[in-house]
Amino acid sequence: MKNVVVACNTATAHALESLRDHFDLPITGVIEPGARAAVRASSAHRIGVVGTAGTVSSGAYERAIHALDDSVYVTARACPLFVPFVEEGWLDHPAIELVAQDYLAPLRITGIDALVLGCTHYPLIKPVIARVVGTGIRLIDSAEETAGEVARLLTERGLRHTARLDSPHLRFIASDVPEQFRNVGKRFLGSAIDHVETITLG
Repeated sequence: MKNVVVACNTATAHALESLRDHFDLPITGVIEPGARAAVRASSAHRIGVVGTAGTVSSGAYERAIHALDDSVYVTARACPLFVPFVEEGWLDHPAIELVAQDYLAPLRITGIDALVLGCTHYPLIKPVIARVVGTGIRLIDSAEETAGEVARLLTERGLRHTARLDSPHLRFIASDVPEQFRNVGKRFLGSAIDHVETITLG
């Protein structure tokens, strides 16, 4: 296996180090790439972070950002209602605009010039977030930054597959309701997911 990506900010915040300790595999989380991109993007040294309650309460983004530049002022805000809106497909519903106004107003007044979308669901409502925070604030997609980092790491290790794959093999495994996984997955991937394997954990 070339690389494992923990493609969830909350899981990265709480489990990445334990996974690295227990498995002899290259494992990449989404927080450090997002933090690096935010530090590069912020000239004001004021960065906002939005994420789930679990991610925000962990303080993982603050630690990652301050490890890079301890002069940065970080304001983190939990936005738990964003996830069910995305999973319901209400990506531009008037209600999410109202919720976003409530969540993001405290961040605007802190003078941030970069905002980390610290949940893999949030890029799907990026237009709403951009409208609410206004111009002059760079939105950082932690998942997009992680994809770029994994590509760079595979290239450095000589493991990157350079030939174009017309039909890559995709395998989807869910631990919850597969129909919900298919619906949400279609929004992320932009195409239908035909088959989902189901496993029970615990």
